[in-house]
Amino acid sequence: MKKWWFSDIFSIFETFFGKSLHFINIRVRILGENDYSQFRGGAKMPNIKSAIKRTRVIETKTLRNKKIRSACKTAIRTFVETVDAGDKAKAEETFKVAVKKIDQACSKGVIKNNTASRKKSALAKKLNTIK
Repeated sequence: MKKWWFSDIFSIFETFFGKSLHFINIRVRILGENDYSQFRGGAKMPNIKSAIKRTRVIETKTLRNKKIRSACKTAIRTFVETVDAGDKAKAEETFKVAVKKIDQACSKGVIKNNTASRKKSALAKKLNTIK
């Protein structure tokens, strides 16, 4: 399939209508199937400098948020495993670590306040089930 550039389309219009259509500042080509693979994540890259910078900043923040969220989930998983094992002393230690990770995620803006409170409350209930 031929890839059409708008410049090609402009030249076709110019030959038919005899007018210049270059006042339209469009630099997009009509893409065929699977042509978006050349761009990041399957989406088109912006042309404007500030927009390019925003995409870089978003990528770094996304990685940071994933790291924080993953550490939080790991701490919660460790706590749940110790509760299931029935070790009260170790469960209390891992509870403190999990709550700390949840609070860190909340303070960094990865999770919201109510979500953090809900998670901590659920963990506290689970901790109180151990005898």
